[in-house]
Amino acid sequence: MNNISSINKFNLKSQNDDFQKQDISFDINKLQDACNEILAMKGFDTSLGIPHFASISLNQIPGDPDSIKGSKIRGVYWTKPDSSGKEVSRDIDIDETKYTEFVKDFEHTYFKFVFDELSKRYKLGRVRLLLKEPRSTLSWHKDPECRLHVPIVTNKGCSMVIENVAKHLPADGKVWITNNTKYHNFFNGGEQARVHLVACVLESPFKK
Repeated sequence: MNNISSINKFNLKSQNDDFQKQDISFDINKLQDACNEILAMKGFDTSLGIPHFASISLNQIPGDPDSIKGSKIRGVYWTKPDSSGKEVSRDIDIDETKYTEFVKDFEHTYFKFVFDELSKRYKLGRVRLLLKEPRSTLSWHKDPECRLHVPIVTNKGCSMVIENVAKHLPADGKVWITNNTKYHNFFNGGEQARVHLVACVLESPFKK
């Protein structure tokens, strides 16, 4: 009985290893207020070519506003789009290390403090606000890097799925790092839009 219990605990830990809660958190009310501030200034960019998905970039390559436009917002990923199971790449490679300048239009918001605090702890690439519309899902895909998530607006119908494990990330100010180098997707099965702050993490905390 003890052996079975130990195996179950090991399996649970192995599954949850792809979702790592961090020992840092932010004020959820200030996050939501800052999100509303930015949305009052600039709407989500819906020109990404991905249905029910949009973004607002919070950092860029210094002096290069074009670095947060078009396919440079998306970046390269891999997917298996059909029954053949063949893996294909989409979009273009991004040099994440160059994204060091916070967008000046948003410097007065709480997100500047969040960006500065996260940058002290993690080596970050692009940092974006990502919208997932109600009753929608992303493709089954994997990314070159892990992702840092700070959920800002969510609902119980939202979950991230990494391989065969689904997890809801609550909007409570907590910070998560997820293993996006494995196949995953995100679905919003609710009737409310989901918004996360999502950053590319360039030094993986996950064992290979």
